Amino acid sequence: MTLNRRSFIGTGAVAAASLAAPKVMAQGMAKPRVLVIGGGAGGATAARYIAKDSKGEVSVTLVEPTREYFTCFFSNLYLGGFKEIGDIGHTYGTLAAEYGINVIHDWAVEVDRDAKTVSLAGGPVLEYDRLILSPGIDFVEGAVPGWDITAQNAMPHAYKAGSQSQLLRAQIEAMPEGGVFGMVAPPNPYRCPPGPYERVSMVAHVLKQRNPTAKILIADPKPKFSKQALFEEGWQTHYGGMIEWIGPDFGGQNVSVDPQGMTIDIDGMVEEVAACNVIPAQKAGRIAELAGLTDESGFCQIVPATMQSRVDENVHVLGDATNAGDMPKSGFSANSQAKVCANAVRGALTGSKVFPAKFSNTCWSLIDADDGVKVGATYEATDEKIAKVDGFISETGEDAETRKATYEESLGWYAGITSDMFG
Repeated sequence: MTLNRRSFIGTGAVAAASLAAPKVMAQGMAKPRVLVIGGGAGGATAARYIAKDSKGEVSVTLVEPTREYFTCFFSNLYLGGFKEIGDIGHTYGTLAAEYGINVIHDWAVEVDRDAKTVSLAGGPVLEYDRLILSPGIDFVEGAVPGWDITAQNAMPHAYKAGSQSQLLRAQIEAMPEGGVFGMVAPPNPYRCPPGPYERVSMVAHVLKQRNPTAKILIADPKPKFSKQALFEEGWQTHYGGMIEWIGPDFGGQNVSVDPQGMTIDIDGMVEEVAACNVIPAQKAGRIAELAGLTDESGFCQIVPATMQSRVDENVHVLGDATNAGDMPKSGFSANSQAKVCANAVRGALTGSKVFPAKFSNTCWSLIDADDGVKVGATYEATDEKIAKVDGFISETGEDAETRKATYEESLGWYAGITSDMFG
């Protein structure tokens, strides 16, 4: 399977094909109101598609606290020096100017589902007919003993891109000769399953050039991880002897950190680290919890065909905040779910035809310059979950030309998805 910017946008054809002419509203009738919380891959895409396809029949408001959104996907390439921070930053001007979306930069702090209102930190209370929540992730308190959010400057998580990414890159570049870079990997489920291991690859790429005697130590509570054979092959090929992965059999599930002392304790063995990336266990963004939409898993259960919350049919939830069955938590997944959601919301509010939900996802990872690998699948909505239909993954031992083409494919995808999100 190959993908470029044009063909990626074409993956929205299922949703776009459903664009029957919207029902003409009675003169004088107020427009239905859609309120979207979160301006990432899920929220921005849903807002744009509803505004674009309803042709002015639906009022769309997008609430996002940041004025510039930095994509978590491709932030590892920034760490590796393949991108600059400006390359992964995007603003909301086009959504407002060309699609008529009311963009409000503020924090949503309360959802009253009975009154169908959302309160913002700045004071306004917004009403909605349908609410779309795409708040991303938050971290589980106490998941890594010794670490909490107040320690994020000493040991960055860098799993919400932007200033954390810039901080981690500066710390990597400042490591002393022969120093140790530590990573505490998260347990399942978490955002972007291959993400920590692409990050290790990018850190190794930098250290190989600037600090070749440095070491990388990964403490991982999981017995296996996404694309493991591909990453381990790549690490051996490009960074032999630099990277050590410690799984649960050797104490990777029993980890604590000391951000002040810059040490990491792995099953009683204390290691000094020059830089340390702590990626804690994750849950749905806090506003989903405040809205009463999460369960004991920390995530939101959804109706696969529409992305409606199983708790409230007037609320849809997208992306990393969901328990989306077989789909991984990724930017591609959120974007795909957003198109299904937009179609369902528009159909509910304007009477336009709603076509069956179909989903797709691909996750690319860069191991070294021009050495890219990928994994992906297509999915369908069943009564129980979003279920995998078929899939693919790069093979170990692929030639250099194939790996370079895979990396270049990812560049086309990035251009396509960010255009699909922000216009």
